[in-house]
Amino acid sequence: MNFLNFNIKKAFILLFVIILPLISINMEQKSSKTQWYDQPFAFLAQGVQNLFYGLSHGVRSTTSEYVNILKVKSMNQDLKKENDELKTRLTLFTENQNELERLRTLLDFQKNTKMELIPAQVIGRNLVTDHNTITINKGTQHGLVAGQAVLTVSGAVGHIFKPALKTAHVMLITDRYSVVDALIQKTRTHGLVEGKSKDSCILQYVERTEEVKDGDLIVTGGLDNIFPKGFPLGVITNVERKTKNTSLVIEVKPVVDPNKVEEVFVVKNAGDENFLTEPVEAPASGTKTTANE
Repeated sequence: MNFLNFNIKKAFILLFVIILPLISINMEQKSSKTQWYDQPFAFLAQGVQNLFYGLSHGVRSTTSEYVNILKVKSMNQDLKKENDELKTRLTLFTENQNELERLRTLLDFQKNTKMELIPAQVIGRNLVTDHNTITINKGTQHGLVAGQAVLTVSGAVGHIFKPALKTAHVMLITDRYSVVDALIQKTRTHGLVEGKSKDSCILQYVERTEEVKDGDLIVTGGLDNIFPKGFPLGVITNVERKTKNTSLVIEVKPVVDPNKVEEVFVVKNAGDENFLTEPVEAPASGTKTTANE
């Protein structure tokens, strides 16, 4: 029994001594080669690695796109703000240029007339009950009195109605209580322009035999000693010939829209023989008139 046990131990020792060098030699020779049992683990590891790489790359790409979107959004906001500022500047520039043109026109008008004019700005509209009026920023301390004519470069606006110290109400020619001596420019026929509504008037007391048609220019007659003679009042828009009336019913549209007036002139000496030295063009008819007609 002892002999058998002795031989088994020696056999194991001998076997270990023989196999150990072989294993070492085999490991040295095949350390660079992949064993067949390593392939599944390598494939699994590569798949996991690719999965994590894909997720990481996707996260980085999404983050980069999100950052770019934020940058683009911020740039768009900056560009929009800059665009709004440029639009505001352009609007102010255009408004200043328009105002400069208006003031230049007013200055030329004032130079080209012998009338004594007081320039004023419109500061209010229809502030007087039951009247069609505008309010200007000049009053009695500037030489204004009731009854003075108010006009623009284009034509007649109205007359001073209620002057105060620093302001004055102007009754427009469209007011129902307004009456202006007038002439039909082509026929030289006299009549009276009376206010009808906020944007129209009526030419009264023109005989049915007169040749009157749409588009004819109506100018101031000068007999009321308020407006200078020959200044544009309005354009005929409709002529009604009623058989029972001896006179025509003539509707007139003012050449000046009071809702768009910003600057006006008050005439101090309309009763004198003053006139424009340059012709004034009528917007609707295209004809020209001078105040010395």
